[in-house]
Amino acid sequence: MTTGISAAAESTTQGHAVDLLARTIWGEARGESVRGQEAVAAVVMNRLARAVAKGGYWWGNSVAEICLKPRQFSCWNSADANWPALLLVAPPDPGFECCQRIARRAVAGSLGDCTGQATHYHANDVSPRWAAGHVPSAWVGRHLFYNDIL
Repeated sequence: MTTGISAAAESTTQGHAVDLLARTIWGEARGESVRGQEAVAAVVMNRLARAVAKGGYWWGNSVAEICLKPRQFSCWNSADANWPALLLVAPPDPGFECCQRIARRAVAGSLGDCTGQATHYHANDVSPRWAAGHVPSAWVGRHLFYNDIL
């Protein structure tokens, strides 16, 4: 049985996860289609699923930890030119409201995965060292996704 206090805490935690995920989607993929934004959300949720399956993982064990892990999502880097906007974006910005809807679906477990269970991605106009020798599991919009990065 859940007490009112723990139900409220769970709701607050879920709300925080939705907000951080929405901001991550907005920061990483606001210029993408809805499908491209959903793909970024799927990466976060795939990382969470891997962490749960392994009993913990280096990139974090919650949506919040995964989104905020240093050097994982460039939109959260304080040196990123868009970081101040990421912190300030809020409804009624229609792009952010779309990201919030996607994040709510992802956190609720009702978002599909068009990435082939990817846990990593990068813009298609860059070639990060970590992607060398790996074959993308999906190409969605301007991002390549990978499901074989450890």
